[in-house]
Amino acid sequence: MTSFIEEPARRIDVIHETDVLVVGSGPGGLAAALASARAGVKTTLIERYGCFGGNITQVGVEGFAWYRHPQTIDSEGIGREFEDRAVAMGAAAPESQSVSHGLDAEGFKYVADRLVEEAEIIPMLHRMVVAPIMEGNTIRGVITESKAGREAILAKVVIDGSGDADIVHRAGGPTIMHPLEDMLSVSVMFSMSGVDKQRFIAAVKADPQTYADWGGNGEWDIETDGKEDELFSPFLRKPFKKAVEAGILPPTLTTLAGTWGTVTDQGDLTYLNLVHLNYDGTNPDHLTKGEIEGRKNAMLAIDALKAFMPGCETARLRNFGMTLGIRDTRKIDAAYNLTSDDVRHQARFDDSIGIFPEFIDGYGILILPTTGRYFHVPYRSLLPQGVENLLVAGRVIGGDKTSHAAVRNMACCAVSGQGAGTAAAIAVKTGKGTRDLDLGAVQTELRRQGARLH
Repeated sequence: MTSFIEEPARRIDVIHETDVLVVGSGPGGLAAALASARAGVKTTLIERYGCFGGNITQVGVEGFAWYRHPQTIDSEGIGREFEDRAVAMGAAAPESQSVSHGLDAEGFKYVADRLVEEAEIIPMLHRMVVAPIMEGNTIRGVITESKAGREAILAKVVIDGSGDADIVHRAGGPTIMHPLEDMLSVSVMFSMSGVDKQRFIAAVKADPQTYADWGGNGEWDIETDGKEDELFSPFLRKPFKKAVEAGILPPTLTTLAGTWGTVTDQGDLTYLNLVHLNYDGTNPDHLTKGEIEGRKNAMLAIDALKAFMPGCETARLRNFGMTLGIRDTRKIDAAYNLTSDDVRHQARFDDSIGIFPEFIDGYGILILPTTGRYFHVPYRSLLPQGVENLLVAGRVIGGDKTSHAAVRNMACCAVSGQGAGTAAAIAVKTGKGTRDLDLGAVQTELRRQGARLH
């Protein structure tokens, strides 16, 4: 028997009105808010946690551009600014497998604060969006819940940077979500302290791992195009196989494997991406199980590294990410959905709002951009069907599995975010709907902001 309650109707105060409202402050949402504000319109950024940055700061994904190699033709604009600003503010360190810097997850919280303040974005932390405000099929704002109760915020254009297309879904726009068994895994990120850097690096150099070593272990089997196979990868699997044989890990725990980001002179081994779980990031019961199981597995991983990875003998947990790392949930059914051919064969679009190198990581594919190939990201892929005055930013843009394995990466999320924020600002300035914009004006403003379109 199903039970329910009926919630009585109530009046909700409108506490704020803005031109552009961005929901979620991950790489996509943060870039969208910055682009919108820099284009000269009143911009508000809502975030459910106590810091901006999303996957960077809340999950601890520090490898922002780990794909970059000497021949990579990379995105420019706000995504590159994240990295450059972090370096300038001492919140980054050279990344081990690429021509890039790993971002310090804790330090980037402060970097993001400064970016938001300098752009005069109106910040709203600690507010959870629970519903869109709709007039027919047009979004007019959102309702939030917080310590202050329910509040309404109105906007001329809303950008969904939630990471899960929450606003699009609740507004009635069509979304696509694969069955659980076909989704990319969920991760618990963590870092260690007390690592002997000299001994750790010596061990890595004595037995260097390559991307070819990712294969041969179930979920880590990958398809490459060959050029990646001999490149160095900061990959760890052997200590965990030894730990299973020694009885330190249960024989059923065979999924521990993955990469590390940086090791500091102070002995911090960061961005340990080793724990992979099969849960639905839109299901709170799954999220609860994933948090608890993931932390348990991370502690087991530390035990294995202490026993079988030189330099880690006296190491300990430094921190977990604030929340799970979700790679794959809902995607919008967009005005144009990117395809495998688009991201693998250098698609070109007249409505390009940015470029991204030919970097594909997911669904059993790993292709690194070592030859200068890249594709265009079209504006139409940010446009959800069925809802007006709503754009998306980040990994939820329209596309198939292979294209998602490209656009889900944080630097590409910043590309779509900058495009969405700029388009939203132009819509406000011109009084036109998001489907009727002069794309030339959008592209002109994107170029002014340093984005590369072609």
